[in-house]
Amino acid sequence: MSPIIHESNDNVNHSDESRRDAVLELIHTIMHQYRSQQFQALRDGQHELTHMEAKVLAFFGRHPGATQSGLARHSGRDKAQVARLITALRERGLLHGEADPADRRNTHLSLTEAGKAIEQAAQAEASKLNAQAVRAMSGEQQQLLLGLLLQVKDNLDRND
Repeated sequence: MSPIIHESNDNVNHSDESRRDAVLELIHTIMHQYRSQQFQALRDGQHELTHMEAKVLAFFGRHPGATQSGLARHSGRDKAQVARLITALRERGLLHGEADPADRRNTHLSLTEAGKAIEQAAQAEASKLNAQAVRAMSGEQQQLLLGLLLQVKDNLDRND
């Protein structure tokens, strides 16, 4: 089964070369839509989180006890920006920090109960959007799509 490429009105040249070039652009557009819808729900709800605040909460949800430096390395963000985000989330009671007993300059951060509740709401919204994104696809089509995307990722990981 070959993938269907839908024509659009975006004035893109649909040659084979431009279709190859368009793959990552389309993935980027899809992820932008996904993130936008996910975080719009959080902004419109009681949480009023920015995209970056939600990403910070997700990071500490996946890596409880990680440090500010760990987040900066993982995200590629500048340490000052990360520090401001963490400070704001701690002030809102969404992150809790404990000083490292071996090196008091390091603080291990984790989600508070309020932070966990928001992270769970974000995960629930992500599940809804995941289901929406593939709702008209059969299980076979979903597996094919996943396989193709994994192949794209593997190709980029190899960095030949």
